[in-house]
Amino acid sequence: MEKFETLTGIAAPMPLVNIDTDMIIPKQFLKTIKRSGLGVNLFDEMRFDRQGNEIPDFVLNKPQYRETEILVAGDNFGCGSSREHAPWAIKDFGIRCVISTSFADIFYNNCFKNGILPIVLPKEAVDVLMKDAEKGSNARMTVDLEAQTVTSSDGEVFSFEVDSFKKRCLIEGLDDIGLTMEKASSIDSFEAKASAERPWV
Repeated sequence: MEKFETLTGIAAPMPLVNIDTDMIIPKQFLKTIKRSGLGVNLFDEMRFDRQGNEIPDFVLNKPQYRETEILVAGDNFGCGSSREHAPWAIKDFGIRCVISTSFADIFYNNCFKNGILPIVLPKEAVDVLMKDAEKGSNARMTVDLEAQTVTSSDGEVFSFEVDSFKKRCLIEGLDDIGLTMEKASSIDSFEAKASAERPWV
């Protein structure tokens, strides 16, 4: 998994509340078990019309937001079904951080397992960052995971809380497999001992 330390990038404003996982990645795209390739279908029903043409007014279709790496969203982001394809699609599109006042629990945890930093901030702070994001590609935010801060394009700094274990996993680029592999020598020792003691198994 890609490490997350400091990110400076374009932030897109998406003030909608209750954006659920079906809006993030509609059910017809859940047939794959690959984490790559889903970015083109991110927010599919909001990004494209029924003929597959881009809807110009949708924020991520606007020229200034095509390289978005940070999403500033409304309340209760990621609610709905617990599909892991939702963070897969977000990451594959290029978004590495989502800022909101609240997240659905399963989506929130899935973000950390897929290299995305979900940041919870008070409404007053999100409102400031939302307005900052509306400036377009000329306004770049900085997210510093080590310092646990978000800095607006105007230099206003907001601190956020994050679980220390989840923080370490992101900084070191450790998903569940990576965490297991940290114990590889202990696992090998156990397997060797078990094989010697029970060769018939």
